Amino acid sequence: MNIIIVGCGKVGYTLAEQLNEEGHDITLIDTNESKLDKALSELDIQAIAGNGTTFKTQLEAGIKDSDLLIAVTGKDEINLLCCLIAKKSGNCNTIARVRNPEYFEETDYLREELGLSMAINPEYACAESIAQLIEVPSALDITSFAKGRVNMIQVQIPEGSPIHHLTVHEYASKIHSNTLICAIEREHEVLIPDGNTLICAGDNLYIIIPPAEIHHFLTKIGIKAKPIKSVMIIGGGMIAYYLASKLNSAHLQVKIIEQNFEHCQRLSELLPHTMIINGDASDRQLLLEEGIDDTDAFIALTNLDEENLVLSLFANKVGKAKKVTKVDRVSFEEVVDELPIGTIACPKNITAKSIIQYVRALQNSFGSNIETLYRMLDDRVEALEFRIRQDSKVTNTPLMQLQLKKNLLICGIIRGKNIITPSGKDEILNGDTVIVVTTNKGLTDIKDILA
Repeated sequence: MNIIIVGCGKVGYTLAEQLNEEGHDITLIDTNESKLDKALSELDIQAIAGNGTTFKTQLEAGIKDSDLLIAVTGKDEINLLCCLIAKKSGNCNTIARVRNPEYFEETDYLREELGLSMAINPEYACAESIAQLIEVPSALDITSFAKGRVNMIQVQIPEGSPIHHLTVHEYASKIHSNTLICAIEREHEVLIPDGNTLICAGDNLYIIIPPAEIHHFLTKIGIKAKPIKSVMIIGGGMIAYYLASKLNSAHLQVKIIEQNFEHCQRLSELLPHTMIINGDASDRQLLLEEGIDDTDAFIALTNLDEENLVLSLFANKVGKAKKVTKVDRVSFEEVVDELPIGTIACPKNITAKSIIQYVRALQNSFGSNIETLYRMLDDRVEALEFRIRQDSKVTNTPLMQLQLKKNLLICGIIRGKNIITPSGKDEILNGDTVIVVTTNKGLTDIKDILA
């Protein structure tokens, strides 16, 4: 597809990089020429230096022939105006990043009046992701498929787990659970498992499972975690506000520590059921007095990556809380991954993922049968959800008879209300939704799973 991205900040660059890798023709618009020069030197894209809110600049970028315009500048008003001009002049699909809660609450109105296809709020999306992790405290990550009917969870196998040193085949017969291991990360190596693959303590497993079975399954494989009742949040920005609102609705005890007094006053008015502490979270004594060693979950959401990392390391040292650490710039991923800081929350990546999901859905109208695509493990693995709309070489044939590509696994088949954990005797039928996990890049059709 021809896609125009207005704004070459963190989100804009990430989108350009990922959408370009998927084969789309990308044109970046920004007033900052140095940012565009950096993008041009590193990515195979086009760039226009100019104001994305002007018809002239959009015309130069090819708005008449574009399928989608994505506006992700730092200002909501500019994003909305860009989308309005694009809709009027090019009649293409439009996506705007909208961060102001007042605008975001009026998303339905904006869609109708401005012809907006999608509004994405990075802070709200990040808060949703963190809230989901708090709901399942043992999971390091959770991804939803088939409109939430199936999840892929990431868990680390502890010492003494009953599945330690079992093969995947033995796991399947011993656990008797409606689950399937679709990827294993072991000491930075990624494995797409077969029946003979050995499971070891310390492995990060990516498991397909229905949401209702998660808690029982985790207990069964020796991963025990008490439900989270108390949450300490460091930093009183928009993510903290959205997250606290969600946690209050779930009747959790929430405490926010924020250094800015005016922010504290505003949060006290907006969040009457949340305890707001005005103080410096870098003060070790303050954290101890407020119960960092006894809280069930610790969420570091300040605007400084370094501060978040240090605070989460301290929380790890003094307590056993589930930790989530906001990191905007992961410059040393191999170092950060080794730190005991829990799950990393990166708003720009969460935003990019949501937009790319929409792009994938839009592609369906152009002939692709990919519903959604997720990238995992530093983009080394892709999880794809295919919607089968017609018979082909892969349908009506037992899976054991299909010549599948190496390092590819069919992880789930959703048929009507049934969720099938596939075996060699199962078949893919017209109308099914099929979940595939693979290290092969560039799959665009279900037929691409064949060797």
